[in-house]
Amino acid sequence: MTDVLELLKNDAEYYKGVGKNYLSNSDIGTLLNNPQMYGIPLDDSKAFAEGRYFHQLMIEPEKAKLTLLCDVSSRTTKEYKRFCEDNAVDFCLLKKEADDIERLAGVMRNNMTFFDDIYRHDNEYEIPAIGNIKGKMWKGKADIVCSDMLIDLKTTSDINKFKYSAKSYNYDSQCYIYETLFGKPLTFFVIDKNTAQLGIFKPSESFLESGEAKVEQAISVFNKFFGPTPTENIDTYYIQETL
Repeated sequence: MTDVLELLKNDAEYYKGVGKNYLSNSDIGTLLNNPQMYGIPLDDSKAFAEGRYFHQLMIEPEKAKLTLLCDVSSRTTKEYKRFCEDNAVDFCLLKKEADDIERLAGVMRNNMTFFDDIYRHDNEYEIPAIGNIKGKMWKGKADIVCSDMLIDLKTTSDINKFKYSAKSYNYDSQCYIYETLFGKPLTFFVIDKNTAQLGIFKPSESFLESGEAKVEQAISVFNKFFGPTPTENIDTYYIQETL
């Protein structure tokens, strides 16, 4: 297990290498909403890139320095397309987008409550874990592992709705998986991308129970279509609803 955890510290191994042998919270939405897309990599996007850059600025600054930034007005320009071709990438952040994310990271770092918890002297960052949850092997990578808790950094478009939108983004299942794997409570440190307002959100028991239910449902779907003895062919999958 130690060798696997060492490998999983590497992003390439976590997402595309040995990490593919494990279920993760990112699979929850796919299995529950569109299982035909299970195992198919998602294209990079503005939301993914901004979230990744924010995390890197906060806890992996050496990676943030390597982030490709294109200093053009929009992605429709010839300069942007040429930049991507020259750097062999399909997508990258614009410099003006990165500037906004850097401003948000500065706001969070400048709040002493957030700073003191995020940068405790004994904290560990981007730590992977694996374990058996309800008969399946799962992986997770915690943003920040403190002595007494896990911290997960989030950006949101409306912090006043975060307590309601968190379930739609499957943060409840993430919370259940991570608390199970690491054996510590998880707290979300959140910043609003529009207003830069900060928030700390601690999961309730009902939030965790909702996450556990999603994990059970996702495992059921996985076993039905992709398990060692599948009972249905994924090509036969369809949605049936009553209107």
